[in-house]
Amino acid sequence: MAQRTTETEFTLDTAVELAAGESAGVIRGRSPWYLAWRRLRRNYLAFAFLGVFVLVVVACLLAPVYASHVAHTGPNTQHVLDTVKVNGQPTPVVSAGGYIEKKTGKPCTTGGSDCVLLSAIPIGPTWFSAGGKFVLGADSIGRDIAVRLLYGGRTSLIVGIGSSAICVVSAVLLSLLAGYFGGWIDFVIARFFDLFFAFPAVLLGIALGSALAINGFHHFGVNIESGSLWIPTLVISYVLIPYVGRPLRGQVLSLREKEFIEAAISQGASPLRIMFTDLLPNIASSVLVFFTLIIANNIVLEAALSFLGAGVQPPTASWGTLITDGQFLIVSRPWLALAPGIAIVLTVLSLNVFGDGLRDALDPRAKVKIEH
Repeated sequence: MAQRTTETEFTLDTAVELAAGESAGVIRGRSPWYLAWRRLRRNYLAFAFLGVFVLVVVACLLAPVYASHVAHTGPNTQHVLDTVKVNGQPTPVVSAGGYIEKKTGKPCTTGGSDCVLLSAIPIGPTWFSAGGKFVLGADSIGRDIAVRLLYGGRTSLIVGIGSSAICVVSAVLLSLLAGYFGGWIDFVIARFFDLFFAFPAVLLGIALGSALAINGFHHFGVNIESGSLWIPTLVISYVLIPYVGRPLRGQVLSLREKEFIEAAISQGASPLRIMFTDLLPNIASSVLVFFTLIIANNIVLEAALSFLGAGVQPPTASWGTLITDGQFLIVSRPWLALAPGIAIVLTVLSLNVFGDGLRDALDPRAKVKIEH
C-alpha cells in the first residue's frame, strides 16, 4: 500500500495563508513593500504586541511628567528621613532595620533561622494610597522606584535603539564592501567578523565595559567620560556587528553574481551606485528585520551588563541597575527587582513577536512543511 504524503504549509503568523489569499486584481502592479504592508496589517497578533511596545515607549517618554506632577520627586532624589501618609497614617519612607521573616517580610521578635537582618527597610508599594507617591515603594536610600523605573526605561531604550542603529549601519557598510569588492577587502572584513564572533557577546561586553567604565575613552581625539551612556551604547553595538554582518555579507555575495549587477557594471555604473541603488534595496527587508529583533537583544544585553556593573553606571537608572539594587531586598521588597524584570520581558517579547510578524510579511514564502 502506497504511503500517502501531504504537505501542510503554515507559520505561526499565517503569513503563507495571507499571501495565498491575495487576489490578482488587488496585487497586480503593486510594489513588494505595499504587498508586505498588506500582509503585516492583517497580522493582528504582531500589531497587538507592537501596541504594547508603543505603550512602553510612551510611558517612559512621559517619565518627567509623572515625576513632576504625580510623584513630585526626581529619579535620584533621596527621602531617607522623610515620611509619607499612607491611608492617612504617617509612615517613614525608610524605617530602621531589624529582623524580618524570610517568607512574609514582617518583623521578627527574635533572630531565629527563619529571620534575616536588614540595615534599613524601605517602604513597600503604596498602590496610590499615598497620593501617587512611592507607588512601587522605595529603595534602601529612599528613591521612588516607580520614577526610577520610567527613567530607567528611557535609558534602556536609548541604549538599545542607539546601539542597534550603530550596529546595523556598520554591519551593512562592511557587508556591502566585502560582498561587492571581494578579494583582500572581503578577507579582512570576514576575519574581523570571525574574530569577534568567536567571543561570547556577554563576556566580550563585560571585558570592554569594565575597562571603559573606570577611565572612559580618550583616544584618537575622542573623549568619552566614564559613566557616559555612550560607553554601553558603543560596546554593545561593537560586539554584535558580526552577528548582523555575516548573514548580510552572504546575501550580498549571492546578489553580486546576479545578471542585473553584471548589467550595471557593463553600463559603467560606479561601485557606490551599485552598492547603494542595486544591492542595498535587495537586502533592505533583511536589514529591517535585523534592526527590529536586535533592539530586543540589545536591551537584554544592556540589562545584563548593567546588572554586572559593566554597563550603565550609578546613579543613572536603567532596568539592569534597578535589578541590581533590588536583589539585596528581594525577600522583603520583591517589587524592586520584579518591576524592571517585568518591563524587560514585556519590551523584549513585544519586539520579538512583531519582528517575527515583520519577517513573515516581508518573506511570504517562509513556511514549515509537515509530512504525515
